[in-house]
Amino acid sequence: MKKIIIAIDGHSSCGKSTMAKYLAKSIGYTYVDSGAMYRAVALFCIENNLFPDGELDMETLQKEISNIHISFVKNEITDSFDTCLNGRNVETEIRKMEVADKVSLVAAAGFVRTAMVKQQQAMGLGKAIVMDGRDIGTVVFPNAELKIFVTASPEIRAQRRLDELIAKGESASFNDVLRNIEKRDYIDSTRKDSPLRKADDAVVLDNSNMTIDEQNKWLINAFNLQ
Repeated sequence: MKKIIIAIDGHSSCGKSTMAKYLAKSIGYTYVDSGAMYRAVALFCIENNLFPDGELDMETLQKEISNIHISFVKNEITDSFDTCLNGRNVETEIRKMEVADKVSLVAAAGFVRTAMVKQQQAMGLGKAIVMDGRDIGTVVFPNAELKIFVTASPEIRAQRRLDELIAKGESASFNDVLRNIEKRDYIDSTRKDSPLRKADDAVVLDNSNMTIDEQNKWLINAFNLQ
């Protein structure tokens, strides 16, 4: 089996995690959700009251960042990997809107990205890995053999996210989700450290009007071309 690093970057709610999980499972690779790592840090901040006035307490977080360890454990029921924060399974908590609303603020902090990138690079030492996020092909694995940049219209992404929340029994409005999507796009694309951008050698996948089957075929074909 060939062993390469596959980096999947793109905007929020484009289905990066879903496609990365599918591709990793199909080719027998390990899947790492880098976005979940930042969500876990955001959850840590929420649980430790590091948003006292809606703003992130950078000083305290910088003191605590070395004590924040993210790992992934195989979920035998879902046949996927759950996110753990300092050994505690937080997969359900990090998917809530409260965390989604804070994660870009946390991810914009340079010292947070430095800490997470270090953990991510350690996970990729053996290759045969699929990792998705915002800066995988540009910062974490600039030499990845396959880089994919995923995009879709904000409205379509908002509807997908809303459908996910409703399926989980959570209440949210389309307009609230759309505002969250647009806010995250702006913060992710304009932050000083590791802004979201397409790597020069990445292939673009606009899945706005693609079915899951069409998307999966596209991914397998992209892998087979390497």
